[in-house]
Amino acid sequence: MKTRNECREWRELLGAHALGHLEGDERAGLEAHLEGCPGCREELAALAPVARMLPHADPARFGPAPQPPPELGQRIAATIAAEAERNERRQRRRLFGGLAFGGAAAAAVAAVLLLFVFGGGGSGEPAQQVRFADLPKGINIDATLEPHAYGTEIHIYVRGVPSGTLCKVWLRGPKGASYPAGTFRYRWGDDSDAVLSSALDLSRTRAVVVDTGKRTFVAPIGSAATA
Repeated sequence: MKTRNECREWRELLGAHALGHLEGDERAGLEAHLEGCPGCREELAALAPVARMLPHADPARFGPAPQPPPELGQRIAATIAAEAERNERRQRRRLFGGLAFGGAAAAAVAAVLLLFVFGGGGSGEPAQQVRFADLPKGINIDATLEPHAYGTEIHIYVRGVPSGTLCKVWLRGPKGASYPAGTFRYRWGDDSDAVLSSALDLSRTRAVVVDTGKRTFVAPIGSAATA
């Protein structure tokens, strides 16, 4: 089930879509999101009757616009400040191993602390280029893994999945243990890499895992790739 935060940017486009004013990539991305989101489909269905009635509205019969309450400015400023604080907290969580995946987030933070106390194996190691083989036609996924004292930085490149797809990334360690690296949403036409991080040291990383919603792709690295 999709969360309200995940749907927020799509909900902002529902009104324009109901009026037929959405075109190109935005329309394609929203339609792809609607296929998997019952909540947004219900909201769009509720807006449809209003959109059909708007052409019949007579502006001459409208009354004067009501004046906003004097405290509105303060409420808006407080809302903006609260949102800025939430964004800062999300960025801090992303640095320590991605968005919160329940208990996995706490485990990632603990792993980072251990790396700082006992020293990580990332220093002096070269970055590793990872290419996902045997992908479906039209899909391209590449990754670059860079060692750091806190773990591994991942530059992930995904192309060919539907615009708006939420991609989740993990690193797989010894014995198949998974370490979350975070999430990003693919946008059609965006040529930049997503930059994520995981607490797993590069020397102990055995594979990169990318979940694109309907499909999961795995690329082994190091000795696991040649085994």
